[in-house]
Amino acid sequence: MAHHHQAVFVRERVDTPDGDFIDFDWLAPRGPVAGSGTGRADRIDAQLAHTAARRWMRDADRRALAASGTTNALILFHGLEGGSGSPYAQAIAHHFLARNWAVVVAHFRGCSGFPNRMARAYHSGDSADLAFMLMTARKHLPRARWHGVGISLGGNALLKCLGDHPQTTAWLTAVAGICVPLDLVACGNRLSTSPIVRRLCAVYFLRPMKRKLIEKAQRFPGTVDVLRASRIKTLRDFDDLYTAPLHGYENALDYWTRASSKSILKSLHVPALVLNARNDPFVPAPSLPATRDCSDEVLLHQPARGGHVGFTSGPFPGHSDWLPARIERFFRTGS
Repeated sequence: MAHHHQAVFVRERVDTPDGDFIDFDWLAPRGPVAGSGTGRADRIDAQLAHTAARRWMRDADRRALAASGTTNALILFHGLEGGSGSPYAQAIAHHFLARNWAVVVAHFRGCSGFPNRMARAYHSGDSADLAFMLMTARKHLPRARWHGVGISLGGNALLKCLGDHPQTTAWLTAVAGICVPLDLVACGNRLSTSPIVRRLCAVYFLRPMKRKLIEKAQRFPGTVDVLRASRIKTLRDFDDLYTAPLHGYENALDYWTRASSKSILKSLHVPALVLNARNDPFVPAPSLPATRDCSDEVLLHQPARGGHVGFTSGPFPGHSDWLPARIERFFRTGS
């Protein structure tokens, strides 16, 4: 797999309309945003040492980005607890940067290595935040052909946003949703009941999520029941206690039902690749969409193998070139 922190991002922090912030990590093929790694100016900012970003964006970077004349740009929305340091983000960023694309990773609230300012965080159906991120990134390169990639939860949020905001997202050239939990009820049940999957989920997602939740409970007394938070065992527990009530849903089931993107595939007007491995431990194959569930703009690709954002090829431990190349092929040819 690609090593962490190979792609060196420049970070821009943007305030949201409700008083929080979003961190965007940028890479561009020309100019200082590319973070060449040479010279004193590109020393790692100590505040960002624990992230995949090297330094904060400066006015010179903004000017260089605007003047770069880049014709293609990609905005990446990461998966649950992911970010610009995630192996898939690194692999995709490298691949597209090498082909002269501008790449930006938009971090969900609280996922950029810094706690967000509010009691709320992020969720699978966060269409308003997604629309804000898309609009904010586009301002830097208004004439570029913009493409969106969403991984897992980020893919669900991206597709849901396109369905919820068709007019304001029509400028996107194409999108790709990778290993998307399109039916959150089926996926949430799998993550909360299957013993093996529950263990995987606990190690990779629930531990960091619980840590953040207990920290939030201390910062915002009365928001979350700390005792219940310490007893969380499943994703359903977490979403029942925190995600649902703090983001306007009744409970986990209401959240999973209303935030799922599967039902909007029929109305999508932007070309979309929806790629799901049929052996994904987190996404039950019977819950995957069929052609009849989709508009003509949607291309379903459901290979037998690939796991959850695995898709490695070559001898063990494998390399991660297949996925970025597959995404690029769709963006180039529509197939």
